[in-house]
Amino acid sequence: MTVKKIIIKLKFLFLTTILLALSSCASRTDIIYFQDEGLGDFNQPVINPEIKYQPDDMLTINVSGLDPDAVRPFNLWSIASVGAQTAQSSIQVQTYLVDKNGNIEFPVLGTISIAGLTRLEATALLKNKLEEYVKDPIVNIRIANFTVTVLGEVNSPGTFIIQDEKVSLTEALGLANDLTIHGDRKNILLTREVDGQKKFATFDLTSAKVLASKNYYLAQNDVIYVRPNKSMVNTSKYNPNNGTIISAVAVLSTIVALLISQ
Repeated sequence: MTVKKIIIKLKFLFLTTILLALSSCASRTDIIYFQDEGLGDFNQPVINPEIKYQPDDMLTINVSGLDPDAVRPFNLWSIASVGAQTAQSSIQVQTYLVDKNGNIEFPVLGTISIAGLTRLEATALLKNKLEEYVKDPIVNIRIANFTVTVLGEVNSPGTFIIQDEKVSLTEALGLANDLTIHGDRKNILLTREVDGQKKFATFDLTSAKVLASKNYYLAQNDVIYVRPNKSMVNTSKYNPNNGTIISAVAVLSTIVALLISQ
C-alpha cells in the first residue's frame, strides 16, 4: 500500500470519527428550556390544585383557642408531655398516621375519615367537631412527610422533604441541581399514586406550555424520572466509553497522517 493511499484512509478514518462525535452531541433545541417565541408576552393562569390527604400521610394537627385548658386534650404534644419522651419518639407521637382506610385516630373525637379531603375541608371538619368542646377553635394541619423523589439524568438525584407542601416541577428539578447535559428535556416522566393506582404524565421542558400543565405542581410522594436523551442512549448502546475512544482515535490518526506525510 502506497503512502498516499495510507494518508487517504487515515483522513477518511479521521472524518468518520468526527462525524460520529458530532452525531452523539445533543442539539441546541434539545437543551434550552422554554424556547417558545414571544415568551415575554406569555400569560397563562397558574393551575395549583390543593393537595388531598391520602393513606400513609403523617399529619401534624395543632388545636388552639382562647382557653388553653380546653384545647389541651386535643393536642398530642400535651398528651406526650405527661410522660418522658425521647426526641424521636416525641416527633412520632405528635403526628397522626392516615391509615389504609383513610382514617386518623383523634383524641376525644375518635376515628375521623380524612383521606381525599383538602386542608381547608379537613380543617372545617375538625373545627365543626371541636366546637362541641372548645369555643372558637383554631386548627392547623400540616403534612410532616411531604416528599418528592427525582431520579435519572439529574446532578443530585434523591428524595426531598418539602416543608411548605407546595413545589413545582422546575423547583423539584432545582432541588436535584438541574438536569445533566444528557437528560431528555422533552420527555420528563411523572409517576403519581392516586386512590391506590399509578398515574403517569410527561412534560416537555423546552416549551413554556409546561408551566400551565395541571400536573406542574407536584403532590406528596410524586416521583420524577429524567430519561437519558437519544445521544446518550446511542453512545451507551455501543460502548459507555465511546466518546473517549472516538477522541483518542481521531488524535492518533492525525498524528500518524502527519508523520507519514513528512
